[in-house]
Amino acid sequence: MNITKSLAVIALAGLSFVSCKKNTEEAPKETAQTETEAPKVKKEIAAENLQTANFSVAGMTCAVGCAKTIQEDLTNLEGVQNATVDFETKSATVTFDKTVQNPESLTKVVLASGDGKTYTVSDMKS
Repeated sequence: MNITKSLAVIALAGLSFVSCKKNTEEAPKETAQTETEAPKVKKEIAAENLQTANFSVAGMTCAVGCAKTIQEDLTNLEGVQNATVDFETKSATVTFDKTVQNPESLTKVVLASGDGKTYTVSDMKS
């Protein structure tokens, strides 16, 4: 009986460690803001430079690790006004400044959110 319980605990622990592939090497480490440090302010994007890209993202295994990581990486890009990644529909929508970013650079960021092989981008529409 104890062996069965031990194996079950080990199996569950193993699954929790590998269920969401989150690349921690490339993710910037969050630092606490001090009182003297101003929060990062995004530059206003002119309406004529605004462009929206919709695309599919394959390879996501969970909403908390995968989709959230990709969304944060896209949102933190210079020239990106808004990014939304939906795990359920395996899709992303990004509103960006076309003079700063382009669909190819957005694709590269999504691929870099994983190990370069985990996620794939398709059906890019902008």
